Amino acid sequence: MEEPASGPVETVHALSLYDSPELPDGFAYFPHVNPQAPKGGSMIQTAVGSSFDSTNPFIIRGTPATGIGRIYDTLMASNPGEPFSLYGLVAEGVRLDPDREWIEFDLRPEARFQDGEPLTAYDVVFSFDLLREQGSPFYASYYAGVSQVIAQSEHQVRFEFSDTTSRELPLIVTQLPILPRHYWEPRDFGSPTLAAHPGSGPYKIAEVDPGRRIVYARDENYWGKDLPVNVGRFNIDRVIFDYYRDRDIAWEAFKAGLIDFREDARAATWAIGYDFPAYREGLIERITVPDVNPSLMQAFVFNLQKTKFQDARVREALSLTFDFPWLNTNIFYGAYSRTESYFQNSEMQARGVPSEEELALLEPHREELLDAFHSERLFTDPLPIAEPENLRERLRRALALLHDAGYEIEEGELIHADTGRPLRLEVLMYDAAMERVVQPMLRNMARLGIDTSMRIVNINQYLNRVRDYDYDIVISHYPQSNNPGNEQRDYWTSAAADTPQSRNRMALKSAAVDDLVDHIIRAEDREALDTATRALDRVLRWGFYAIPHYHSGETRIAVWDKFGYPEPFPAYAMDLDAWWVDAEREAELERRR
Repeated sequence: MEEPASGPVETVHALSLYDSPELPDGFAYFPHVNPQAPKGGSMIQTAVGSSFDSTNPFIIRGTPATGIGRIYDTLMASNPGEPFSLYGLVAEGVRLDPDREWIEFDLRPEARFQDGEPLTAYDVVFSFDLLREQGSPFYASYYAGVSQVIAQSEHQVRFEFSDTTSRELPLIVTQLPILPRHYWEPRDFGSPTLAAHPGSGPYKIAEVDPGRRIVYARDENYWGKDLPVNVGRFNIDRVIFDYYRDRDIAWEAFKAGLIDFREDARAATWAIGYDFPAYREGLIERITVPDVNPSLMQAFVFNLQKTKFQDARVREALSLTFDFPWLNTNIFYGAYSRTESYFQNSEMQARGVPSEEELALLEPHREELLDAFHSERLFTDPLPIAEPENLRERLRRALALLHDAGYEIEEGELIHADTGRPLRLEVLMYDAAMERVVQPMLRNMARLGIDTSMRIVNINQYLNRVRDYDYDIVISHYPQSNNPGNEQRDYWTSAAADTPQSRNRMALKSAAVDDLVDHIIRAEDREALDTATRALDRVLRWGFYAIPHYHSGETRIAVWDKFGYPEPFPAYAMDLDAWWVDAEREAELERRR
């Protein structure tokens, strides 16, 4: 491709999705870090699950080790203090075609892998082709708009785009993990491995003990340690993940001082669980970090490949059996709010009735949506969806919906009048921690005559069943940034529903949803993005494809008091990589305990 007639494209140090990057060329370090942060010490965290059997996180086979991404570098690095701005890491300069037909990167000649081999443009091309051809199907979807990647010289690489409408795609490719061609080319990339293979990042694999732990050691010879994006970061010498099969055992390990850092997702523990000597004596610090990204959507997800879930009235009826007010009062100590939106607590969340701009996106799909939802509420009724607070009223409405869908009660069992089949369902999980949330819902379903069960299997069996869509209901998560884009294809689209290991756990296939996802990806400005996400949110919510859970609006952290960290936290991420071990506090902690 030729340069535009107006002249060569300017080489810049940073990119931003909609605005200009905040930090100028030549900045010394990210504003939130402590550039004098000391190096040393260790941080032990928990990884709850049966184990891991692979240090290759990029393939469909195996269970990857927690934290493995820290051994890899990317072309550019994000600033946790900005919503979506990227600054040079492996790339020292970048040129983006004004028509978004291509992007070029000038690579730093000093970049090296951990075995001393140079990192070149040929490694970038190799990594891209390898991930798209042999990696998890996610990568083929994520990079679908890239037509080819070309090494123009040893230190210059060019990505060419078939999709020039996605504003996010040029920024997405900057986050490509770079793998060493010299290491992987002679090896079987598609098979799980426990090898301590080299990356080019700030940490290298130091210890692999499947079933117990994985240890990452800070690479003292890390080629990029003095780059502005890395100054004051990656300070801790050893980052350790200890595996526990049970969350309660992991909690006891933390109280005993065997674990340094934990995110406390259990409301009861946070509310009443810290009455033990180490906390009372000030050896443990609790920190709450307000969420700045949309609150995580966690939900029970229906598998739409199952005929019994294809009627929206059945899905709506089942959603009414989830009694959040009872859970929040009796189990969660009032710590949560009900999640309603897939973009909760953001400007992207749909509220009230559809705006004219939303209707313009929805109207072309009116016939499909009316047929699928058995109602025009999507177009006329406000959000949030009105539901009875009283459980008896909820179950009465649920039973009416099931009758409309063709079910009748026969001898206490809900039977479909046409097929004669009872309504039976199973919730599949790999962790018993959610049992206390699942069981009350299943009891409410049973009151309607539904035959319910819950099955807890080991993580490997769980992953295999999920990959094969061999389940009725699973718990799934849909994290959202403030700038959703290409990842939405993997969450919702028809193509992802036919792809093993995609995040479309619903197996949702909808032309309307596919089109709305395309509008999100093609959005030219913030207003267009917000309109498209609201329309998508509205369709997903009125479709009752999932039973949303709850959120707290903050991240709860407990740590043994030996760490320093930047305050205030950066605006868009906590950035644990900017923490350090305070030697004096660590010594005092050891003396006192």
